Amino acid sequence: MYGSYTGLRVSAAAGTVAVLLLAGCSSSDDGGKGGPAAVDQQPERGDPYWVNPDGNAAQQVAAYTKDGEKRNAELIRKIAEQPVGEWISPENPQEAAKGFTEAAERAGRDALLVLYNIPHRDCGQFSKGGAADGDEYRAWLDSVAKGIGDRRATVILEPDALLHLVDGCTPQEFHEERYDLLKGAIERLKQQPDTTVYVDAGNAGWQTPDALFEPLQRAGIAAADGFAVNVSNFQTTAASTDFGKRLSAKVGGKPFVIDTSRNGNGPYDGGDPAENWCNPPGRALGEPPTTETGEELVDAYLWVKRPGESDGDCKGGPKAGDWWPEYALGLARATK
Repeated sequence: MYGSYTGLRVSAAAGTVAVLLLAGCSSSDDGGKGGPAAVDQQPERGDPYWVNPDGNAAQQVAAYTKDGEKRNAELIRKIAEQPVGEWISPENPQEAAKGFTEAAERAGRDALLVLYNIPHRDCGQFSKGGAADGDEYRAWLDSVAKGIGDRRATVILEPDALLHLVDGCTPQEFHEERYDLLKGAIERLKQQPDTTVYVDAGNAGWQTPDALFEPLQRAGIAAADGFAVNVSNFQTTAASTDFGKRLSAKVGGKPFVIDTSRNGNGPYDGGDPAENWCNPPGRALGEPPTTETGEELVDAYLWVKRPGESDGDCKGGPKAGDWWPEYALGLARATK
């Protein structure tokens, strides 16, 4: 029906918990290995991104291990040992961004952050919300940038925000403001000396490069490092690469990243097509995060959407963004 439908519920509690968890793991000098599941960092050469030792998947591994469920623990470890996007909540943005980037720096890695707080977010669907207005968004964005400071961070900017301008989901009266906010966000983030910014640009299953390149230009892609495709979606890596290359050719040859978190079996084609994006059954983890993609224009495969977190209260799932261990186990079991 619409674009990627990020399926993330960002709440005050989530932001507070993230900061508290980071306060605990950041005090360690073990390079991020001291979390509840003893999760190690991936080799830096091919995967420079930080693995959060206190993430939902790592905590689930610890819980299964404690309960003697070794097989389930090993399945969820497939998720826990990979770096995933840290979605910055509306509350305490400076503290959260600082905590994530400091923890990543201690481990000698880059933080992977997702900013998802644009006004009128998700058109009132499962992940509705966002800043109350443009001024509130700019202040929030400025706090995030200050929290990042001079530490290394890769930022995925506003999943679905551009696509919902193209598909008509976002009312016309908000279009000019959104373009201005996206352009301003890129400019503000690029003031940080070691921050890389990729603007979300939809996925291969919805809209075409011809429909997206002018909006992407209006959103300020020229000042960004590139764009992101397939965020929270299930399009194959091959389809996403082709889509990204065609879009890149229309925006000055900009590189891009692909969210491979749940695309191992490609998109779901059963049931109601309007909800194939929401907790589809039979999906699998995709390629692990890496910067060694073998494609000149593809900077990285990333797990932007956190595998195991619900897309919304559909198909028996909990609220958007809540950890759903049964779905996580399904993704892991289906992964070759």
